[in-house]
Amino acid sequence: MNVSNRTDINSLLMQMRDMKAQAGVDVSANTINPRSDVEAALKVGGSNRVEGSNSVPSFSEMFGNAVNSVNETQKTSAALATAYQQGDAGVSLTQVMVASQKASVSFQAITQVRNKLVEAYKDVMNMPI
Repeated sequence: MNVSNRTDINSLLMQMRDMKAQAGVDVSANTINPRSDVEAALKVGGSNRVEGSNSVPSFSEMFGNAVNSVNETQKTSAALATAYQQGDAGVSLTQVMVASQKASVSFQAITQVRNKLVEAYKDVMNMPI
């Protein structure tokens, strides 16, 4: 790896941090907290938190919470679309489109997880004894 590639990566990283700061997100340039990232990932759709080694939620709870979160996202999207169609002044087209895209992406993600689970189940069932 030459020095110019490293400079490009560093400048890209700085641009990303600047955009994140402009978006109003608290950015600490020198601190990375992987524990908070893991906790955020575990909170997909519910209030499941990693509080200790004994309170880790089961996979079925996490998957159920994820499905419920996708359902809530779709309901919110539908409600915003209905409000916009009815002429509610407090709902903009941008809000409707963003909510619609969030619902679409979350549905696609949960579908992919389901597909991987079905594939894993088939692989396990086809294993020789």
